[in-house]
Amino acid sequence: MICGIDVGSTTCKYVLASPEGEILAQAYERHNTRQAEKVLDFLTRLEREHGLTPGRDRVFFTGSGAGLIASLVGARVVQEVVAVAAAVERLHPAVRFVSEIGGEDMKTIFFTGDGSSKGKQVLMQSACSGGTGTFIEKTARKLQIPLEQLAEMRYEGYPLHKISSKCGIFAEADANTLLKAGVPVEEIIASLFEAVVYQNLATLTRGNTPMPEVLLLGGPNLFFKGLQEAWRHHLLKIWKERKVPLPEDRDPASLICVPKDALYYAALGCIEIARREPEQVGVYQGKERLRWWIEEGQYEEKKREGRKGLWTTPEELQQFRITYGNNGHSDSRLALRKGRTAPDLSRVILGCDFGSTTAKAVCLSPEKELVFSCYALSRGNPIEDAKALFRQIRAAVGDGEILAVGITGYGKDLLKGIIGADCAVVETIAHATAGLYFFPDADCICDVGGVDVKIMILKNGTVSDFRLNSQCSSGNGAFLQGVAERFGIPLEQIADYAFRAQAMPQLTMGCGVFLQSDIVNQQRKGWQAEEILAGLCAILPLNVWIYAGGLNNLAQVGRKFILQGGTHKNLAVVKAQVDFIKSKVPEAEIVVHPYSGEAGAIGAALIAHEWWASGGRTRFRGFDVIENLTYKTTTSPETVCKWCPVNCQRSFIDVELPGGKGRPWSKVPLPEGWERVIVNNSCPKGLVEDVNEMKAIKAELERTKNAYPNIADLVRKEGFRRVAA
Repeated sequence: MICGIDVGSTTCKYVLASPEGEILAQAYERHNTRQAEKVLDFLTRLEREHGLTPGRDRVFFTGSGAGLIASLVGARVVQEVVAVAAAVERLHPAVRFVSEIGGEDMKTIFFTGDGSSKGKQVLMQSACSGGTGTFIEKTARKLQIPLEQLAEMRYEGYPLHKISSKCGIFAEADANTLLKAGVPVEEIIASLFEAVVYQNLATLTRGNTPMPEVLLLGGPNLFFKGLQEAWRHHLLKIWKERKVPLPEDRDPASLICVPKDALYYAALGCIEIARREPEQVGVYQGKERLRWWIEEGQYEEKKREGRKGLWTTPEELQQFRITYGNNGHSDSRLALRKGRTAPDLSRVILGCDFGSTTAKAVCLSPEKELVFSCYALSRGNPIEDAKALFRQIRAAVGDGEILAVGITGYGKDLLKGIIGADCAVVETIAHATAGLYFFPDADCICDVGGVDVKIMILKNGTVSDFRLNSQCSSGNGAFLQGVAERFGIPLEQIADYAFRAQAMPQLTMGCGVFLQSDIVNQQRKGWQAEEILAGLCAILPLNVWIYAGGLNNLAQVGRKFILQGGTHKNLAVVKAQVDFIKSKVPEAEIVVHPYSGEAGAIGAALIAHEWWASGGRTRFRGFDVIENLTYKTTTSPETVCKWCPVNCQRSFIDVELPGGKGRPWSKVPLPEGWERVIVNNSCPKGLVEDVNEMKAIKAELERTKNAYPNIADLVRKEGFRRVAA
């Protein structure tokens, strides 16, 4: 028998065949970073159930993780594109273009000519996650979409938004922007399918025309119906535009094929190549050496290549847990504290932080005492997030009086008018306010959130400088969470897993794309999930302070550092942060904010409290209005902004609110009793659709420009002005 095994970045597949090529068995399973263990499981199963015999049968490997494992069992390694091409040439001789999308790479193959003169051109992308299956799944997790639902989501019939097609990190940032602007998840997913296909056609084809017939391979192309629809839409459009001749007796859509066994073509190609090779090539040597590698050999290799774990001795780890296990804080004099026996919720100030992955809220008493806090996972829509959050607040407050409402986070601009917030606070100000309230002598506040990193440098109790990174994911919590989810590890257990690691790989500081690629390389070397998570926690401080913050000399920042943001609830991250800061500033005092996840909400509440104390009266619309919010989203040619050549494809979010004025004059008419929020604009002009509103905005911009002139422009004009003799 001949066995073809494909060890991919996220899954393993095998196909067992007779010497004549008849398929006897096949399987497809996720390996959760344990590639060697999954292959051992496959071989054990094949020996037990199908009689795979060492010394008689042959095994050929392919895939990104095949190299090390194949040598341990006597197998021959076949380059994966060569394997796929071999299977396609045998099973689909008429195919001229192949696109295979894998977990973390993409491949295209162009076939030209016929018979003995048939040639092929191969193009492959494996350095960037944009357009791969992992990226699609990662975005779906952020939108709280189960994989079963994602598989059925469509492309056709939905308005499309701009999502970067060249970089996975920028695409993720674009998806976050759409998410927080209230764009429906169906439109975001359709736009994501559009970006994936565009990525393949624009980047991997290198200007060549994909000729019919076309074969779509790989898990994403097989499982996601919307992705298939996007392929058919664009390929048919290309053929029409480039006047590609099509068979008259066939439906053009039938020229684009997705075979039911699209997952197995690399493994099938291994079998096809094995049939061409001499019988002594790739003879199976048994699984004993592979078992030895898993149980013993890999650990010796890791000791040579890697570094020690996050701790040196059990005593060191125990002392750290004692110091920082309670958020690294033991000061009982704080004005804000949790755990009151009977908190007074009769009169409260609300602070809400609508972040990228969670929405948080706190209630302060008039004396600035924290009497309640709650959070809700993001549902992919700020209005739905607000509903979920305010249900919890209402259950706690009951008939209590809301004195003021402050909001911050990505959703603040959309939600301010809808919920009747009194203060919409910029995130950096909210986090700085929360940090300084607890620690007025702080020199630096480091906030690591879901999709951004904020570093605030303080002088005399005010922010003198700050660094913000929201484009690259390498130093944020969502990246760490995404890797853990791929490994099947719950968010709250990341630290426990990371602390189990006796050693960890040396990961690359910098770009999240390269870091993701580095993780895949470490998996191939046998590093396990807990060890990779420990390595990610260890590299996070370098990505936060040096790569994102550009701060190579922490000693100049000061000596008291405050760590906050939800990511710092992870003790493994805190351990790495403490060790890194101490290595740069040995005398540093490092404190974790006692409410690190709620810091933004607390800052918003404190600013709202100040507003209320100075005589402000709340505009909060009430719990009933928020619970009964009815809204609709429109993205169409009529919503495109025409005030400048950029032509932003805006979305109109219309909400039914008491006293809504409506917009009967609009191209998208709105009846009385409704209010409109305009999102996805890139400048203040895009916030309006009426020419009179536009004139008012331009007048305000001119007043601001005159009040605060561009000094560089004045210097340029005056410096080169010719002076009369």
